Amino acid sequence: MTAKITVGWREWLSLPELGIDRIKAKIDTGARTSCIHAINIKEYEVNGEKWVKFTAQPLQEDEQTQVTCNVKVKKKKYVTSSGGQRELRYFIETTLHAGNDSWPIEITLTKRSTMKFRMLLGRTAMENRIVVDPALSHLL
Repeated sequence: MTAKITVGWREWLSLPELGIDRIKAKIDTGARTSCIHAINIKEYEVNGEKWVKFTAQPLQEDEQTQVTCNVKVKKKKYVTSSGGQRELRYFIETTLHAGNDSWPIEITLTKRSTMKFRMLLGRTAMENRIVVDPALSHLL
């Protein structure tokens, strides 16, 4: 088994397949699924498969920096937020780059404009790869 990466409670990550070079994420062991701030979500079809086009705004308090993403839909299902609200979300799979390591993760698309972090990294994306030190930040 490879050594686990130690991260703080917030980290700079990247999602290279989506064209997102830097996004500050809250490392959230209380959340099962990971999510990213996405607006203007439009579903379309490619060769009989569902895809989505969306706009990511990866930087906090910066709506001018935008990345247009196109990605295949893995599934669409209801997710319950920490506030208890159920929301139908698109699930996609993409590569997460954390420090010197990369691996595929499942991530949902949701509007997070009122939230402090544009991305949450949930437990399933961290499983067997990450250890969180909640006293630290920005280790990667």
